[in-house]
Amino acid sequence: METLSGLAMGFGHALTLTNLGWALLGCFLGTAIGVLPGIGPALTIALLLPITFSVPATGAFILFCGVFYGAMYGGSTTSILLNTPGESGSIITSLEGSKMAKNGRAGPALATAAIGSFVAGTVGTIGIAFLGPVVVELALKLGPAEYFCLMVLCFVTVSAVLGGSALRGLTSLFFGLLLGLVGIDLQTGQPRLTFGIPELLDGVNVVLVAVALFAVGETLYLAWRYVEGKQQVLPVGSIMMSKSDWKRSFWPWVRGAGIGFPFGVMPAGGTEMPTMLSYYMERKLVKPEHAKEFGTTGAIEGVAGPEAANNAAAAGILVPMLTLGLPTSATAAIMLSAFQSYGIQPGPMLFTSQAELVWTLIASLFIANVMLVVLNLPLVGLWARILKIPQPQLYAGILVFATIGTYGISNSVVDLVLLYGIGIIAMFMRRFDFPVAPVVIGMILGPMAEQALRQAMTISQGDWTVFVTRPISLAILLVAVAALVGPRLYGAWVRRMAA
Repeated sequence: METLSGLAMGFGHALTLTNLGWALLGCFLGTAIGVLPGIGPALTIALLLPITFSVPATGAFILFCGVFYGAMYGGSTTSILLNTPGESGSIITSLEGSKMAKNGRAGPALATAAIGSFVAGTVGTIGIAFLGPVVVELALKLGPAEYFCLMVLCFVTVSAVLGGSALRGLTSLFFGLLLGLVGIDLQTGQPRLTFGIPELLDGVNVVLVAVALFAVGETLYLAWRYVEGKQQVLPVGSIMMSKSDWKRSFWPWVRGAGIGFPFGVMPAGGTEMPTMLSYYMERKLVKPEHAKEFGTTGAIEGVAGPEAANNAAAAGILVPMLTLGLPTSATAAIMLSAFQSYGIQPGPMLFTSQAELVWTLIASLFIANVMLVVLNLPLVGLWARILKIPQPQLYAGILVFATIGTYGISNSVVDLVLLYGIGIIAMFMRRFDFPVAPVVIGMILGPMAEQALRQAMTISQGDWTVFVTRPISLAILLVAVAALVGPRLYGAWVRRMAA
């Protein structure tokens, strides 16, 4: 009943003209950004972070979540029409979607992706609404020791498990932890890593780091790797789905949503694994008469299932962020930094202290899903034209907005030096395959983990065994160790068996 009353309150606020306008703007921007290859929701929200200094919190987060959901919708357009996935969650969609487009069925492929995104987004948002309060009740029973262990688990999974190399992921994490240490230590009042620069006494601004990593660094890398020449955009044609297309897409939508959401909620979730699982499940379950379409002319099940799994996983990512304050993706980390810009700390008390904000945000996600279907299906031709924007002008525009937005926050030249300094580091990180998401997560969660560690040690009077004598904290640490060591032991065992 609490959830239903919360949703009723949320819809009452979300359906105001102002908040509807923020949702529509976010959905439009997100879809446009999702369509452009290489420009994802993390970069877009990073560019929009400076608005947190002048826009009310509710409007800003409705905008950010609209961008987040919209980018998930728009990502399928690039995968299908260009065979160029804009982000990792759309890689599997391109396998069958691009083949359908080459065989003159781009319209039905885009339609099943959009409707699947709607189904999965709705299922995921229902999951946020009903699972969130349950997670909050469990989280309220956790102490500082358990929270520290949870953050360690988040560090391990995001840095060492999701990336291609555990060493590179952990290196990125330590760079983020180092940035989080800059400034005055709240316990002792001593400056740390400020090098005598007064502007660093307040620490490095998280907004600045997010913009540097995801806007400046990404743009410099894309410009560095830019190859002259035009990409061929396949024609869309009619977006009408036949009766057979609807019948073949329905259960893949449902199965994809069911697979994706739990992966999004888990700390080591992400969108890559559920989309792959959904694709292989549809290949196994497809009727014999349609099996030959996989890998040849393009099977619609191979688009419907993975795209639903992608969007459901994206919705699930918001559960640990809102209820535990743990970001499990780059986009969630940047949204967490936006909460901190408003002086709001996501976690178990958020549903109580900021109930109006939380439920308005969840209600807006339902509204955004409806808006996105309306924006995506009739305007698919417009999104296809966006792909023809010259990339050099696009990169230049991003750098201009990043510079103006960062300078507008503090009017400090030191911040601009940091912006481009960290941006150049991020460019080389992308070049040598160092993930950038752990940097933001380390910078945001590092000080929180330090605080939880100090509290746990104070309560236990300096007894380090507090982390292994409490059952929940011990279990979380064992999961973290298994996540770090397990894949390496399994890989070694497979190589030994093969030898």
